[in-house]
Amino acid sequence: MKYDFVTRVDRKKDGSNKWVAIEKKLKGREGIVPFSVADMEFKTPPEIKDGLTEFLDHMVLGYTSANDDYYKALISWMERKHNFKIEREWVVHTQGIVAGIFNAIRAYSSKGDGVIIMRPVYFPFSFAIERQERKIVNCPLIENNGYYEIDFNLLDELAKDQNNKILLFCSPHNPCGRVWTKEELEKIGKIVLDNNLLLLSDEIHSDIIMPGSKHIVFQTLSDDLAEKTITFTSPSKTFNLAGLGLSNIIIKNKDLRDKFKKAMFNVGINANSALGYKAGELAYNYCEGWLDEAISVIYENEKFLMNFFEKNYSKIKAPLSEGTYLSWIDFRDLGLDDTDLEKFLEDKAGIFSNMGYIFGDEGKGFVRLNLACPKDVLAEALGRLDAALKEINYK
Repeated sequence: MKYDFVTRVDRKKDGSNKWVAIEKKLKGREGIVPFSVADMEFKTPPEIKDGLTEFLDHMVLGYTSANDDYYKALISWMERKHNFKIEREWVVHTQGIVAGIFNAIRAYSSKGDGVIIMRPVYFPFSFAIERQERKIVNCPLIENNGYYEIDFNLLDELAKDQNNKILLFCSPHNPCGRVWTKEELEKIGKIVLDNNLLLLSDEIHSDIIMPGSKHIVFQTLSDDLAEKTITFTSPSKTFNLAGLGLSNIIIKNKDLRDKFKKAMFNVGINANSALGYKAGELAYNYCEGWLDEAISVIYENEKFLMNFFEKNYSKIKAPLSEGTYLSWIDFRDLGLDDTDLEKFLEDKAGIFSNMGYIFGDEGKGFVRLNLACPKDVLAEALGRLDAALKEINYK
């Protein structure tokens, strides 16, 4: 490989959120790498590091907006990677996808309105709804031996309720790793249009797709859907730039775009990431090769993890994800409640991850594991897990 995906980087002293969290919980245990927060344990792509170093030689780090170079890079990326032709006027920048989702809920609904989500799902979806006094309307995904599908009959029923204004959708899905097919998206699109829903499509993982799957941007399905859809994207997951605070919210419909901007203005939100814009430009222009190699490393980690359980503990399921770098592992056969499962993994196996229950009741007994890490880190963790399972005589 051209790039380095094997060097371990200790991020504890740099203020990394997940490293700080693991230090608080597993204080004193050395050599433990967290598998929790969804950022990568890989070194920064050299094209970004070197480009930012050169940029800093002349850049004054004052208030900054996206320039022509950034927009050209973004527009080119979306077209060549996703066949999604966008215009710069459609793009609104926020400091992150979560901030954008909070803003959209506030902009397009009123207190008491229903927002449909499909649990288990990325837990800030629930925060964005509940903390702004909207109502969570759950349309649980249907799980069949580790494979998740949408309950279209229930979704259609919920969409017919005029109190439900928004469908907040995750594509690819976090945490279960589904990359939705064109047929599935078209079914959702019909329900959205038939019932005058607004679709908020979180597509932050859309560039991280495993072999055999293909991501389709919701807005590309039809002109009618494009007018009812807000697409949330960012270079943060793709190139591990979350610490630079930059997201691209793509809103074709001008009225919706104006409402989104007004809601930002009313609470003082302003994306102002001088280094973020430059890093995004460098990533979109020069780091496609790095991403291809990163995906191959993640895919090998997925297979390594799945084979470990199939060979040694076949009742614990870790199916291959179709997208994202997250594995959704079914530990229900252990028979532990969530508190005991978390304690077992952290205290006995030294594995610090995201427990499934935070994604909704449908996630109880599951664990989300971040596989964007050097393979030897994963191998060490599985070695500790193997020893811990043997200690409790699990077979």
